[in-house]
Amino acid sequence: MWATALHEHGHFALRWGAVIGAATLAASRDVRTRRIPNALTGPLLVSGLAYAGLVAGAAGLADATTACVLLALPYVVLFACAGGGAGDAKLMGAIGAWLGLIDGTAALVAVCLSGIVMALAWARTRGGLQPVRQRLALVTRSLLHLPFQRLSARTVAAAIPARDEGVPMPYGPAILAGCVLACAASLAWSNPWFV
Repeated sequence: MWATALHEHGHFALRWGAVIGAATLAASRDVRTRRIPNALTGPLLVSGLAYAGLVAGAAGLADATTACVLLALPYVVLFACAGGGAGDAKLMGAIGAWLGLIDGTAALVAVCLSGIVMALAWARTRGGLQPVRQRLALVTRSLLHLPFQRLSARTVAAAIPARDEGVPMPYGPAILAGCVLACAASLAWSNPWFV
């Protein structure tokens, strides 16, 4: 099946090494400049798609492309609606191209969880936990009432946080931490010595 092509046919160390290496470079650059350069994400995406096609043919390419879209999509939405970085979206898409759907989904979950923890710590160090609590309460109320109300543009706009006027959190370290966690989980899951 195409959705497992890279997981079954890809080389674990090469795929995860490329991802963690690129995420390390991206995190370092993001902390210093608040940008993840296209010079990193572009070649990572192209090489991931090429690798997928070489090791698993059309099925590998389908797996890589699907994972690329799946991993980038939440960050594209954050970029468009809440002021996230476009580099984060491009990096996550390129990571998906290298990992495929199975390992990419694990990476996406781990990156999201790492991002939540780091964002809360970031807000706490800047005295901004109260606005975070208010936004979470608003989003929760909106989601709970969603089945009982018509969704209007005003409701959606109220649930989306405004762009922060302060210093934005570099998300590269969260991507790196999530990739390392997902790699460790994937290794433990596939290796009988860790079970």
